[in-house]
Amino acid sequence: MDVNTSRELAGIAAEAARAVGDRLRAAFRSRPEIHTKRDFHDPVTVHDKAAEEDIREILERRCPDSVVVGEEGGTRGEGAIRWYVDPIDGTANFAAGLPFFCTSIAAALDGEVVAGVIYDPVRDDEFTAWLGGAVCNGEPIRSAGAATERAAVLLSSYPTPRDLAEDEESALRRFSRMTQAFATVRRPGSAALKLAHVAAGWSDVAYGTRVNAWDVAAGSLLVEQAGGVYIPLSGSVFEPGGYLATVGGFDLAGSVLAEVAGGFVRAAGARSAG
Repeated sequence: MDVNTSRELAGIAAEAARAVGDRLRAAFRSRPEIHTKRDFHDPVTVHDKAAEEDIREILERRCPDSVVVGEEGGTRGEGAIRWYVDPIDGTANFAAGLPFFCTSIAAALDGEVVAGVIYDPVRDDEFTAWLGGAVCNGEPIRSAGAATERAAVLLSSYPTPRDLAEDEESALRRFSRMTQAFATVRRPGSAALKLAHVAAGWSDVAYGTRVNAWDVAAGSLLVEQAGGVYIPLSGSVFEPGGYLATVGGFDLAGSVLAEVAGGFVRAAGARSAG
């Protein structure tokens, strides 16, 4: 895909993300009724579903020959372009009144993310990426920060309840090592917004498990186009699994997280050397 078309898709994604901003700001801290999906750790509100429908309407109207893959409404449509939509990434934060959530929209073609937008409606920050660059509120961003974990801020929701249920002892041991190795570890929620902050250089590393494409597709492109490193631990951003992202120049090979990513870190290093 050429750069101009990629940028046009990013513009459509930004239009759709901003279109639900007023709704989300108005509903924020209203303590909406919460329903659950997989279990009580996985909340959803009426605003998630309504925002996704509004986003779908815009994407289908502006890019009719496309598929929309949404967290709440599943897959609909036909076409070469596939949109990955998370109307509220960080629903638990949104529902409780914590200001760390966002709308994430990405466009993909032939198995490649070609445009992405992450919109933080509380701060009115719009992170936009296309095949030619990455910006926040129209200003270029650069994924740069700490070079080593001793000086780095790690954003991670690990271990999740499912990680603990699967192997509590190993998960807690790994979390202990991460906490002791990094200067600061924070668990803010919202994989997409964590990736946007790494892309902007506001945090240094983001790590997570058990995410889907709508959580990380836009953020993966943001990080890469801003000069950072994004590693899908499932082998593909479109496959459910884990992810690891760092600012450019971070010593991942020397970090405890190299163990977590294993062969994916070595493969990323080989690509960089090539």
